[in-house]
Amino acid sequence: MKRQFLLFGLFFIALLLLFKGCNGNTNLDANLTGGDLGIAVLNNEYKLNDLVTVQLRNNTDKEITIENDCPREPLNVYKSQNGEWVQLKASPKIICNSQDNITIKAGEDLKISYTSWNHALFHDIGKYKIGANLITPDGVKEFQSNEFTVNGKSWLGYIWGTFLYQPIYNSLIYLVSIVPNYNLGLAIILLTIILRSILFIPSQRGLESQKKLQELQPRIKKLQEKYKNNQEKIAQETFALYKEYKVNPFGSCLPLLLQMPILIGLFYVIRTGLNPDNIYLLYAPLKGFDLSVINSNFLGLLDLQTRNVFALPLIVASLQYFQLKLSMAIKNNNDDNNKKSGKGHEMQMASKMMVYVMPVMIALFTASVPSGVGLYWGTSTVFGILQQLYVNKRVSGKHKKNKAQVRVIEKK
Repeated sequence: MKRQFLLFGLFFIALLLLFKGCNGNTNLDANLTGGDLGIAVLNNEYKLNDLVTVQLRNNTDKEITIENDCPREPLNVYKSQNGEWVQLKASPKIICNSQDNITIKAGEDLKISYTSWNHALFHDIGKYKIGANLITPDGVKEFQSNEFTVNGKSWLGYIWGTFLYQPIYNSLIYLVSIVPNYNLGLAIILLTIILRSILFIPSQRGLESQKKLQELQPRIKKLQEKYKNNQEKIAQETFALYKEYKVNPFGSCLPLLLQMPILIGLFYVIRTGLNPDNIYLLYAPLKGFDLSVINSNFLGLLDLQTRNVFALPLIVASLQYFQLKLSMAIKNNNDDNNKKSGKGHEMQMASKMMVYVMPVMIALFTASVPSGVGLYWGTSTVFGILQQLYVNKRVSGKHKKNKAQVRVIEKK
């Protein structure tokens, strides 16, 4: 149980670091302080299809206005070609919700992301820079950013995109295309059920390993007391016990490990994958699907592409709490026996901490990602609860059967 708790803690931290990102522009402030309008690209280097983001700073004492030319790119983009800077242009099929010009108040900053234009403009390896036109008393003047490079994908990025991200992306888009009203929420629920069904057998083995480990805890405790001054002997006898009962000590971590890459992939799909600029990711049978028709509103309550910081995290955390209580239901019977002999105190403390701390961590995680990811985790947890009920019933049945066999032997 301690191992599972530690694994989840590491998993949670890794997710936050991945989602937050890194590789920033170390000269950001220096780039932003030059001239009336400071302009800087947040990173000096990008991999292909990484989202390019620009930061602007108004260094004057008056409000600055930049013309909004949607559906064209928000600022000028230049690429170095044969020693010259060539301006690139893109006009994707997007809905421009507002035709208001971009305004920056005196002394304030503004970030602009190329979410809807990213692939169209930055799909080639090379050197780029971005410029913004500003009307001044002396006429129109262009302020330019630091130069930055777009590099090819690493082998890990290629594997990630080809074998995980794209399959998840296309599966979700296909489900969206067949559900009523192109509803993203229904598609996420269907995708979750399909994925959990595919992973049912390995997850089942993981849950059963967890239950077997719980049943063996009293015997492991006795080994620890018997060989308390010999850690090597404890390890040998413990692994011999695992071998005898065919228990994989890492099996209980399997369900979480299997979901980790899927969860990360789904996060990026929902965060940036649903805009028309990403049509290049679709497989041939889906090329004609219009990404702009996707309905990301679920039940009129959740925008699945934005964060929900209260209701959804609370619901998902409650489900996680219930699942953890179920996973420890049979274990508690062993703990009751251990209490009488003063055993298992450390395990009880670790289990109680896990029951309360993990849902809190899940709530924080859910509040920090798009609601669609939270919907996936909540649906997956409901599936896990049903699977856990099945495992508990199966294990309880085995206990009753074993007790009945013991009584028959005693009668003889």
